[in-house]
Amino acid sequence: MQAVYYEQVGAAAEVLRLGELPDPAPAAGEVRVRVQWSGVNPSDVKTRGGVRSKTLPFPRIVPHSDGMGVIDRIGEGVDARRIGERVWLWNAAWGRPFGTAAEFICLPARQAVPLPEGVPDEAGACMGIPGLTAMHAVLMDGGVAGKTVLVAGGAGAVSHYALQMASRMGVGKLITTVSGEAKAEIARAAGADVVINYKTEPVAERLKEVTGGRGVDRVIELDLAVNAALDLEVLRTGGEVVAYGSSPLPLNLPFPVLLAKNVQMKFFIVYHLEDADRARATAALLRMLARGELQHNIALRLPLSKAVEAHEVVEQGRAVGNVVLQVEGGGAT
Repeated sequence: MQAVYYEQVGAAAEVLRLGELPDPAPAAGEVRVRVQWSGVNPSDVKTRGGVRSKTLPFPRIVPHSDGMGVIDRIGEGVDARRIGERVWLWNAAWGRPFGTAAEFICLPARQAVPLPEGVPDEAGACMGIPGLTAMHAVLMDGGVAGKTVLVAGGAGAVSHYALQMASRMGVGKLITTVSGEAKAEIARAAGADVVINYKTEPVAERLKEVTGGRGVDRVIELDLAVNAALDLEVLRTGGEVVAYGSSPLPLNLPFPVLLAKNVQMKFFIVYHLEDADRARATAALLRMLARGELQHNIALRLPLSKAVEAHEVVEQGRAVGNVVLQVEGGGAT
């Protein structure tokens, strides 16, 4: 099979290779998926670049945890009726050497989730990290019903889904920040009640204005290191920050402010969700997908052979939305 892989960390153009690897066979409890689309996420890029560790956990890594495809073989103990099922994948490359940047992948059957009819194939490659991260951030700790919620960076891969989900789950007022009018239009279409351009508007003042001076109940935060001071300023007393990402900068949190405002800070990484939390988020996500309630903001579709370009686009933050690689039929330039 054709696959993209790397055997050392470093710049995408220097370490990513496209070549032939042996076709895998499913073990007991596994399914084999013929991959059609592979999602490229910031965590994939950081791992390949050595941001987390300079030492590879495996001699060779096929990257990307998200993907979509069709089950074509099953291992012992798996229901044969699953053959031919369209599925989306989660945690494919987390703690494993074989991700979705390949024509075939074998993984535990529960990590291949049926993709509802009518959902575009490539959207399936956006569910494992962007979709589940957004859903858990919205659902956790009682959800957002009746609350005033600020979603940072409303045109991003995760935040765009979070806006749509929150708007369908009884949110009281839904606010987001963006850096330009094109992104503002994306955020409004996703359900934001108030869109603030942080490049041209005083964000804290605008938030105080739209909340009547009370502040927001929850911030869903994509970059805590950059936005922590703002988040603490605009939270109401007893409010909460749900953070799923941060820049590699020192995180400065003033304890007196946290204490005086009774701030609740929640952190999570989608790879480590508890089984019950993942099941809840997956079920809610599947309901919305089946009802056609979600827009999928896919910024860039490239063939598998353009994996280097895809990594560079994600690494440089040039994509407004998700980046996916077409694997089936996408090996040649």
